[in-house]
Amino acid sequence: MGDITQALRTAQSGLLTNQQALNTVSNNIANVNTEGYSRKLTNFKSVSIAGTGAGVRISEITRRIDEGLLKSLRLESSELQKEVAQETYYARIQETFGAPGDNTSISHLIESFAEAAELLATSPDQTIEQAELVRRGEDIAAKFRSMTDTIQDLRLQADQFIAEGVTEISTITASIDELNDEIISNSSVGRDVTDLQDLRDLEIDKLAKLVDISYFSRSDGDVVIFTQGGRTIVDTVPPAVTHTSASSLTATSTHSEGDISPIYVGTQIAANDITNELKHGALKGLIDIRDQILPDLQSQLDTLAAQLRDQVNLIHNRSTPFPGVQSATGTRSFISSSTQTITMGGASNNDDVAIILFDSSGEESAKTTLETIMRDTTLGDASDKGDNGPWTIDEIASRLQGWLRLNGAASATAAVDSTGKFSVTLNTTALNLNFRDETETTNGSTAEDISIAFDSNGDGVTDESHSGFSNFLGLNDFFTSDLTDNIWESDVLTSSYTSPTSSQTITFRDSTGSLGSITVAASTSLTDLATQITNNVTNVDAAVLNDGAGVRLRISHSLGTALTVTQASGNTLLTDAGIDVADVRVSTVLEVRSDLISTPGKISTGLAQWDSTKGAGGEYIFSVGDDTIATSLANTLSSNITFKQAGGLASLESSFAQYAASILSNNASLADINDRNIDTQTSLVESLQFKSDSVRGVNIDEELADLLVFEQAFAAAARVISVIQDMFDALERAIT
Repeated sequence: MGDITQALRTAQSGLLTNQQALNTVSNNIANVNTEGYSRKLTNFKSVSIAGTGAGVRISEITRRIDEGLLKSLRLESSELQKEVAQETYYARIQETFGAPGDNTSISHLIESFAEAAELLATSPDQTIEQAELVRRGEDIAAKFRSMTDTIQDLRLQADQFIAEGVTEISTITASIDELNDEIISNSSVGRDVTDLQDLRDLEIDKLAKLVDISYFSRSDGDVVIFTQGGRTIVDTVPPAVTHTSASSLTATSTHSEGDISPIYVGTQIAANDITNELKHGALKGLIDIRDQILPDLQSQLDTLAAQLRDQVNLIHNRSTPFPGVQSATGTRSFISSSTQTITMGGASNNDDVAIILFDSSGEESAKTTLETIMRDTTLGDASDKGDNGPWTIDEIASRLQGWLRLNGAASATAAVDSTGKFSVTLNTTALNLNFRDETETTNGSTAEDISIAFDSNGDGVTDESHSGFSNFLGLNDFFTSDLTDNIWESDVLTSSYTSPTSSQTITFRDSTGSLGSITVAASTSLTDLATQITNNVTNVDAAVLNDGAGVRLRISHSLGTALTVTQASGNTLLTDAGIDVADVRVSTVLEVRSDLISTPGKISTGLAQWDSTKGAGGEYIFSVGDDTIATSLANTLSSNITFKQAGGLASLESSFAQYAASILSNNASLADINDRNIDTQTSLVESLQFKSDSVRGVNIDEELADLLVFEQAFAAAARVISVIQDMFDALERAIT
């Protein structure tokens, strides 16, 4: 009797287990097209009692997956999404900036500006040609501003998408955490958790597309996930992942300087910022767009805009419009004009500036030189200020005013105004002022830009070198940028750059006076130097910023006021690192001077010339048809000049138009590389996905084969039960 009962129970176990196996097959077939579903396998285990077989039971339901292949797929998918995240930005830049040959491209506009300068050189007194040069200059300035606006709009858009991605990460990690809890609770009581594991894998797949991840499973089925930088984002209690998107971004906005919110994991402290730790995923692609790729493009544009501004202004400042100016205000701001000095120099140390007053027809009314009035004991404070300088800016203004008043402009004024800019006004319509740089004090000496050594803190040490007297003051600029000198930057340096091997003393000043000095130890890294400046100088911050394959040191006044940075006598840090007033933002604000737009006739086209046959010993004359300046401008615009390394572009010797074309070509090349990377990575991901699906996916033929096996096993178990039932019936009849 006992053996028959045991046989019945054994048959029942076969019936029930095969019924469950059939249910698993049915579920596999039903989910053949369900995303993320993995094939489930029913695992059987024999049952024995006292060493005797007692049927079968289901040990567990498992998934058929290749974990190693799945990890590789997620890693490559993460890299693919990094490239895909950048694709639309490259496309937008290509559409907006165009190709070098497009009529609206910056390179074409610069070529048109150069052509306008050539036409002006042939007809310097013609209003149409003058207006055309101004119009072409306006086109360039507007294009720079438009390109910069596009760059910053795209950076802001990327930052907003980063914020959305961070929010999505928080949602995903919360979902994974909930699934972890369900898997642990269900598996602890022996329930099937494979469908929950599939759901969790789907969430992990989503997470891997956003950030680079690593993970492992605990024995209880819990999965712990962390970034490849080692930050845990899913554990028993997942930390908050947060990022606040910016409301606006400018050319100077950087993550390194704190203008852009970090991506925090956990408490919002600097140590928990993972922005620079991410290596793959859509977020990394967006971060690179926001913090590297677009800022590099901005750096290239600012370099081009600044060089164009400086070279055009240098030439335009060599003279004045015919027959001179009756008022002029410079663009350079002096923070302490009573102590800041200039010294005229040059190879022979004889440079000088001819100061000439012309009448309305271009005939000389009076002339002198800068050195002459600075040594004249009848002007200003009636003292000899010395040969070539140093002279303070205020002293120069005072002596110039005195000379003008003695030579027909009785009410003339020359002074540094309340904004720190050099200003001169004749207050008469009978005379016109002109400056002409020359190689010597002798009247009619060769016209050539003078060399100026500028002592910006009045300590007797040259801090900056400049060319051209009017150019230094900015009295006759063609392009204006109206920027406060509150940001200084180094050249592009290697990340391993260190300060000179001897200690250096750096001093910082603004209009209030000294902000402090620091002593930089020998071989100090840029990061340590930035920290030292920020921690020890009042109202001054410093940071190391990426620029192409290198870095820049940026020093900025936290209050936005003009700043000077100087080094002690004999020190070379500023020179060695190329630390100077930054070009950043120039593209944002570049404009043609407003009065040139309204009155193109104020363009400088000619140069005051020396005529030795006039008067007793010769005189200067100014002709409306002189083309010296216009010709020089045309030649400069078509000649090669040196562009420093910027934004991933190497230092180049090229024309302005060629450099502009290089910017566009470089961006097109990066876009093409991005496209190729996407194609390559897509093929790899699709290959890995196919292999993974081949392992984990449901194969209908396999399921139908299993269906037949389990169906037959179920039928056989049912037949056994039927036979045993017949045996019980026969036994009952025999007893009764």
